[in-house]
Amino acid sequence: MADDREPPPLFENVDISKHDEDGSEDIFSSAFDDISGLSISNSRPVEVNGDSKTSQINHAKDELSDAMEDTSPTAAPKKIINNDAREQMERDGGDQFLEITVSEPSKRGEGMGAFVAYKIVTRTNMKLFRKQQFFVYRRFSDFLGLHDKLVEKYLRSGRIIPPAPEKSVIGTTKIKMSNQNDQQSLTGDFVEKRRAALERYMKRTAAHPVLCVDPDFREFLECEDELPRANSTSALSGAGVLRLFNKVGETVNKITFKMDENDPWFDEKTTQMENLDTQLRKLHGSVESLVLHRKDLAGLTSSFAKSAAMLSNCEEHTALSRALSQLAETEEKVEALHNDQANTDFSIMCELLKDYIALIGAVKDVFHERVKVYQNWQHAQLMLNKKREQKAKLELSGKPDRGNTAGVEVIEWQAKVERGQEEFDAISQMIKREMERFEINRVKDFKDTVIVYLENLMLHQQQLVKHWEAFLPEAKAIA
Repeated sequence: MADDREPPPLFENVDISKHDEDGSEDIFSSAFDDISGLSISNSRPVEVNGDSKTSQINHAKDELSDAMEDTSPTAAPKKIINNDAREQMERDGGDQFLEITVSEPSKRGEGMGAFVAYKIVTRTNMKLFRKQQFFVYRRFSDFLGLHDKLVEKYLRSGRIIPPAPEKSVIGTTKIKMSNQNDQQSLTGDFVEKRRAALERYMKRTAAHPVLCVDPDFREFLECEDELPRANSTSALSGAGVLRLFNKVGETVNKITFKMDENDPWFDEKTTQMENLDTQLRKLHGSVESLVLHRKDLAGLTSSFAKSAAMLSNCEEHTALSRALSQLAETEEKVEALHNDQANTDFSIMCELLKDYIALIGAVKDVFHERVKVYQNWQHAQLMLNKKREQKAKLELSGKPDRGNTAGVEVIEWQAKVERGQEEFDAISQMIKREMERFEINRVKDFKDTVIVYLENLMLHQQQLVKHWEAFLPEAKAIA
């Protein structure tokens, strides 16, 4: 009968029943089953001195490393780090640090198979890493592959994953078609902006207390061999096309589905993120316009300097000719200051705003992931109600065999409903913790950036005043 057929899940790419079909793990179980070897709790006393606190953190992270390195199907389950231990590691940082710089872009290969490799230098005192200082070379697709792995692992649990820099087909093609010995292509704006964006991406990932100890992230930093080619990051690959279709489907779902929100915190944060996104985009556009106007001003200043120099060559009055010559030199210095200020506006303010627009997109992705979990939970509830109705009908019709089968299905869907609710509660709590960290970092980043921007602006103005003060005696000397 048509009524007996099960409706399809609301998201075909999320199978809410796969954990029951293999009968091997629960969606809330950790990566390993045996937790007996690890005892970390919030009740452990932490002494005031830094040595005891740091040693406990190192011990916890060492156990996390041991547990996650051996994940082969035939290996015996090892110790894991449970949620309480993860939270303790997030709260306690000790004196540990992880510094990452991206530098020295170099072209490898020829033609359309060419690519740019970046040197990644890491300095750390974390015992999870084999050395305290090391470096590797990675291509741009490796960064995108790392981001995809982190999203696949942690987005479902409610973690905010820092977004990777965007791809540029035009810029990449120019690099591929340039000469092997053409160093200008590697020192141009495109490569430098990409290098800076990759460095910011790595630093944001390293600043996250969970992502920084992820095995894939550590392999990315430590493995001296080339990583497997991340072909799925290409826009023209099959995975890229499929990703595009999934994105379109999720965009339609965001527009058409309205979740009945019972938590006012999420309503407030969703509105805040929408408003923040709108205002940041407006500010980003204004700063871009400011950069263009400063470059236009620099160009006009250069034209004025050239005109003044030509006029000084034609002027017969010695003092006036000398003053015009000095004016041309001063205007050339002012032109350099305007260009430098335009570059500062872009590198400091414009890039920060662009990064945070992308970060807010990552926040929205996490919020939408929660909506997807809610939809799967409600789908399971709908199926449970339907199975209960079927069971009642079969019992009333005097079909005990089919009634027993329907009873088993009711139990299965009841378990799925309970797991769906637990997963929804878990991702909601995780998002709140992640948003608290996001807000702290956002305020700190904007404060530091505004201070640096104002200091640079004041320095340029002081240099500008110094140039004009040096020219003033020449102007007064005209007689």
